[in-house]
Amino acid sequence: MSWQNQYISWNPSDFCGISGVSLPTEVLWKPDLTIEEMTEKDKAPPSPHLTIFSTGVILIQNDQVLVSTCRMHVYKFPFDTQTCTLTFKSVIHSVDEIQLVHDTNSSQATEWSREVMRTQYEWLFIDMTVSNQTVTKFGLEQDVIMYTISMKRRSVLYIVNFILPVLFFLGLDLASFLISDNGGEKLGFQVTVLLAVTVMQLILNEILPSSSNRIPLIAVYCIGIFSLMMLSLLETILVLYLIEKDNEADEDQRLCEDCGGKQSKTSFQNNREEKKWNQCACVCDVSPDETPTEPLKFQVSSSQVTEESQGFEKLSDVLREVVKTLTLLHNSRNEGGKHGYWTRKTKTINKVFFIFYIISASLFLFCMFFNWSYAEEL
Repeated sequence: MSWQNQYISWNPSDFCGISGVSLPTEVLWKPDLTIEEMTEKDKAPPSPHLTIFSTGVILIQNDQVLVSTCRMHVYKFPFDTQTCTLTFKSVIHSVDEIQLVHDTNSSQATEWSREVMRTQYEWLFIDMTVSNQTVTKFGLEQDVIMYTISMKRRSVLYIVNFILPVLFFLGLDLASFLISDNGGEKLGFQVTVLLAVTVMQLILNEILPSSSNRIPLIAVYCIGIFSLMMLSLLETILVLYLIEKDNEADEDQRLCEDCGGKQSKTSFQNNREEKKWNQCACVCDVSPDETPTEPLKFQVSSSQVTEESQGFEKLSDVLREVVKTLTLLHNSRNEGGKHGYWTRKTKTINKVFFIFYIISASLFLFCMFFNWSYAEEL
């Protein structure tokens, strides 16, 4: 910082060619300049001396470490460009008392800043513009010098560590359509992927500042992918419910068939016992006065009938077991090709939702990347 003191000047030839001297800063008046955006007092020690030139120009150099406020626009995070200002002004003097003029143009300030900023970490320095303005605050008109610094965020780390992993989770959720609906493997897989996206959202909440007026696009990106995964999870739950409904109907039908077979076997045994009792009753009705020829013949025929009925019973049991075995084999072979009503509907639901999922995800990602590339920051 330099200023002109009209009361101090000399001819260097009269003083052995001395064109400048250094004096303690306390012996002369200094402009009361401050930085409007500064939030903390500068902790760097001030320069103890100033230089006075023979022309009356006084120069003082102070190195300062600034902590200043800057309004962040994170709508396009992590592809955002931030603009921060440093405004130099007098504390109490008006424009009639102190006039501030910058001694470098914007291009010179940019080149000088690039030379000083040798290392750049999260932010890339773009340029610096310098301008003079006259502002009026609280009825006091003052000159100000405004330095506008433009910086761009390094987005590579955020792409690799956040955007791509969330996109991979979306691909895993899309691949879950290849998992069979039988069992709970697909449901557990989708719940795990959904929880992973939830963890990424918690990390994002720690990264983003809360001073933005608009919802950042990266938050919309996470919410959109989370919504697609939630719809996929709900579709899986619906499909499992319909399949379970068909399985319950099949079990009820098998129980009815088993009960019908047992009832037929019981009725057959009851009929056989009834025939045996009828035959015994016929033998017991013969009187003792009659000749034993007919009863003996009847007893022989009764034993033959009993043996035949037992043979028929064994044969019917064997045939019943054979029919049951063939039925089970037939059902097991046709299990993959012959499904219940709701199971057939689930195949249609899966196909329709898969097409809807791909179209929705593609349109959503296209809109997101388009806005990241061309949307204007407000």
